[in-house]
Amino acid sequence: MDEPLNLVLFSGTDDKLQAAAVLTAGASAIGKPVNVFLQYWALDAFRRDRIGRDHGLAPEAGTEGRAHVDDLRHAGQVSWAETLRQAKDLGEVDIQACSLSMDLLDIDQADLDPLVDGVEGVTAFYLNAGQGQVVFI
Repeated sequence: MDEPLNLVLFSGTDDKLQAAAVLTAGASAIGKPVNVFLQYWALDAFRRDRIGRDHGLAPEAGTEGRAHVDDLRHAGQVSWAETLRQAKDLGEVDIQACSLSMDLLDIDQADLDPLVDGVEGVTAFYLNAGQGQVVFI
């Protein structure tokens, strides 16, 4: 279990962020380190003032998908952000913002939610990834 799971998050929709959070929590629960690299619209969703907002769903979810997600929320399913917080409590989870995306979106580190551990470039992400699997969401 030494090699980390490495997630590159590009999409900022709630369904894709929840999927990433569940993968992170599962890996963390079995002792696998996880590196999360936030780019573009996923990074935008991690802004301190936006993290609790509804970020919509991917177009393929449709109205039926929206209804299912709303039902889960009403039944008490925690948000993707809370799932990530829980994953960090379970194990080694490092969440880094992409420095290029930070520049592109004109975001300062102070604008980000405390879930984000820092800012790094893509080369640092790959160095930290080692031989671990990389998943793009």
